Amino acid sequence: MAQTVDYWYNQIITKVNGDEVLSDLDHTSAVADYKLWAYIIAYVAWTIDVLFDFRDANVQDVLATKKPHTEKWYRDLALRFQYGQALIPDTDQYLNVGLDASQIAAQKIITQAAVKENDDGSMRIKVVKLLDGDYAQLSDAEILAFKAYIADTKDAGVRINIDSLPPDALKLVIDIFYDPLVLDGTGARIDGNATTPVNDAIKAYLKALKFNGEFAKTRLSDQLQSVDGVVLVGILSAQSQYGIRPFTEIDERVIPDAGYLRVTDDGFTINYRAYA
Repeated sequence: MAQTVDYWYNQIITKVNGDEVLSDLDHTSAVADYKLWAYIIAYVAWTIDVLFDFRDANVQDVLATKKPHTEKWYRDLALRFQYGQALIPDTDQYLNVGLDASQIAAQKIITQAAVKENDDGSMRIKVVKLLDGDYAQLSDAEILAFKAYIADTKDAGVRINIDSLPPDALKLVIDIFYDPLVLDGTGARIDGNATTPVNDAIKAYLKALKFNGEFAKTRLSDQLQSVDGVVLVGILSAQSQYGIRPFTEIDERVIPDAGYLRVTDDGFTINYRAYA
């Protein structure tokens, strides 16, 4: 970082004052010739300092454009996508002339993105938008525009697979041992404050999971045991499904292929058993 003119001036004056040959110079006059020359030299030194700073910043910018991009860079790139907006030619930036902050935010439809390098060196990008407060896949038109955006901005030679999928399906079979002073045999609160507190807790757990994060049966069980009136939890079965593949039993944990899990319409099998 460049030093100030005063810094260099004081460095020169300190050297002059400490020099045996120059110690007889007039130190009291603010306009002594050597002080004026000292200021000129200090200004030159400051100018060179600033030029070196500019040069260093330029070199860093060049290095940033030349180094290979990381998975995080591609994730950030995906989140910057604006639906319905053209890029500045030969860049990954939008012109956004005449758009205010709220209009730009409305065009940024991708809420979550996850990037992973595959074993063959290609990359996979998963993206979703937010619809009615929950994750949802992009429409055909939206995914087409996003693929064109990635094709225009990715590194040359990098193979990228792009997915925006419906959620992986989840089926659960659970034993709930409940306190009969708080819950009834259907799982509803006796005081009427909630009719399906266990189901609500399961949905809340799934929605709270980080996109492309790990579902774990133990963590789900912990969350359910925090529900008022639930004494013990037994997860008898937890199965997931993606695409048209069959449901498979989850061995404690799974990362959903779509990046998120949701319980199917018939996915809850909850056996309520009073805890004596």
